[in-house]
Amino acid sequence: MRRVVITGQGAINALGRSVGETLNAMQNGVCGIGPLDLRDVDRLSVQIGGQVKNYDPESLFTRQELTLYDKFTQFALIAAQEAFDQSGLEITDALATRAGAVLGTGGAGLETLDSNYRAVYEEQKNRVHPFVVPRLMANSAASNVSMTYNLQGPTFTVATACASSNHAMGQAFQMIRTGMTDVMLTGGSESMLVFGGIKAWEGLRVMSKDACRPFSKTRNGMVQGEGAAIFVFEELEHAKTRGAEILAEVIGFAMTSDASDIVTPNQDGAARAIAGALADAAIDREQVGYINAHGTGTTANDKTECAAVRQVFGAHADRLMISSTKSMHGHLIGGTGAVELLACIMALRDGIIAPTIGYEEPDPDCDLDVVPNEARDAKVDVALSNAFAFGGLNAVLALRKFN
Repeated sequence: MRRVVITGQGAINALGRSVGETLNAMQNGVCGIGPLDLRDVDRLSVQIGGQVKNYDPESLFTRQELTLYDKFTQFALIAAQEAFDQSGLEITDALATRAGAVLGTGGAGLETLDSNYRAVYEEQKNRVHPFVVPRLMANSAASNVSMTYNLQGPTFTVATACASSNHAMGQAFQMIRTGMTDVMLTGGSESMLVFGGIKAWEGLRVMSKDACRPFSKTRNGMVQGEGAAIFVFEELEHAKTRGAEILAEVIGFAMTSDASDIVTPNQDGAARAIAGALADAAIDREQVGYINAHGTGTTANDKTECAAVRQVFGAHADRLMISSTKSMHGHLIGGTGAVELLACIMALRDGIIAPTIGYEEPDPDCDLDVVPNEARDAKVDVALSNAFAFGGLNAVLALRKFN
């Protein structure tokens, strides 16, 4: 099978408006979570999030574009531009049909939905903008990315809640590896920090009102974030032929279903996904040096994930580094795996392990090396990115340092 590499990356999230800003914040353990600035925030019991502050879409898009782009699409286009620029790709007529886009999202055009529900139900308006449907549909970001870069190959959206990005990137990886395509723009985008979005999540009673503290005994829930990360996945020989800089190699992917509970995670399902990614990559478990954890900061998730890691890695689990960057940028739901992949690439390329900040007290149920509070210098050759979603849907990616 063909080898797949990453030749471009782009991001926007609570930690920064670019990959450089995001990684610098991760290296310094910066917390991007703070008070929310949104309409009717006083009616919310959860008033914090990983928000992209001082965001001005009018300075980035034309008025005509903004009639078509929900915020989650805007974020995807911003990140895609950075990734595409870094990759140096030229989409020729011949390449266009061999290039596509697979993106993940959980809430899609929730900002559009929220504002138009207000208009119809609260303000009693009888008409909405004719482009409401194109703005809120889940494939809006993927479709607009494909049109921007003339990607005429497979293009679609994956919606598997918190695992959406990893599922999307896994599909992109498999398409290139099996020869269906040569180039894919992939990742995820989310913008659920609106009144209706937060209010709905409050009902689940899994949200923290003060901070995200994954793996710490004092953790009390997750914190939502927003933003996007997009990558250029490319067939190795195609990338080498054009002299592209290679950031990392994608070597394995696996996905499983717990088939047990809609919200409670299952250790065996998570473990099977981790083990499956190792098997797909054809590597030994001892080769893995770092895992970017799903690490939401909920009691059930963190405990289950740590148990799954121990189940798969055995004694090697004590030599692994595992951290959750959600402690810094929040949980981007469908976009979170993509932002977290940035930390995996940083570990492989720069030898810097992003920390789990907010860590206060050890938990016997999470007795792994969670890289507490401060980044660490370490040589890593293989990294995993875990994503375990509501609905029991699990997706794990394996990456290797490219030499």
